[in-house]
Amino acid sequence: MTPFAIAGIQMHVAALHSNVEAMLHRLDVLMARFPWTQMVVFSELAAFGPLDRYAQPFPNETLTTFQEAARRHGVWLLPGSMFEKRADGRIFNTAVVINPQGEIIAQYSKMFPFRPYEAGISAGTEFCIFDVPDVGRFGVSICYDIWFPETTRHLTSHGVEVLLNPVLTGTTDRDAEIAIARATAAQFQCYVFAINGLAAGGVGKSLVVDPSAMVLHQSGGQEDMFPIEVDLDLVRRQRETGLKGLGQVLKSFRDRDVDFPVYDRNSGADAYLHTLGELRIPTKGDQGGVKVPDPRAALGYSETADRPALNFAAFKGKTGTD
Repeated sequence: MTPFAIAGIQMHVAALHSNVEAMLHRLDVLMARFPWTQMVVFSELAAFGPLDRYAQPFPNETLTTFQEAARRHGVWLLPGSMFEKRADGRIFNTAVVINPQGEIIAQYSKMFPFRPYEAGISAGTEFCIFDVPDVGRFGVSICYDIWFPETTRHLTSHGVEVLLNPVLTGTTDRDAEIAIARATAAQFQCYVFAINGLAAGGVGKSLVVDPSAMVLHQSGGQEDMFPIEVDLDLVRRQRETGLKGLGQVLKSFRDRDVDFPVYDRNSGADAYLHTLGELRIPTKGDQGGVKVPDPRAALGYSETADRPALNFAAFKGKTGTD
């Protein structure tokens, strides 16, 4: 067994003032109650809330404060994320990973901002993978990233065994996100820590899922701190022998007979996606999707005696198809 204790902190997040002192207080309480905790994860945008007006350059004094706290408690710390303002004026949703010596050893910017609602936030393009010595390999994604399995596919293809997923979900789709977190754990045979906030930081319902999709803990709608000891030997065993001795998903993906053309932007395989409307926020009484052709008509299928024929001509220039 390779045990490692990871704690999530689900806390009230304010939108109009700093939450840093509140985070430090809860970290102190957590470590006083559960001194065996080795890693602590907060929710997305916990430090300054969901408004990008509070974006700031990296590094900054707040990060230094968190580095000092990690060193004082001797823990790995992922203090959620915060909006980062870069020299060129772009704003990213960025998280850092701090080791028990107080060093920032990894940084990650959210790849899939929640567009169109986060239209002004730039998307990161670099993955975040880091190792805890003598324990295992960890990866970071932020909130909406988990809806895109390609993000976790890349991480786990590089050996990630625990996915840390800070979340700010204050909307009615949290139950769907919980289902996605469970499916992610089973599909990629890894632990998932999906840590949400409260109030301006979300509706709670943080959860920890093991590689068999079993929920080890799920918070309600109240403040919560929950250390969970993971066993990475369980991950390694399941990746070799399958979920309950059944599906060996990572090996099956490795041994696949198909390369997916949809990932080649010039293949034309994503032609249907180009028939969809623009990415925008719905309006009152929005008629989007009400009077549009079905996928077959939108793609220009025509019935023949043998099989439907696809007319790609409509997409020439969009997909690069000749």
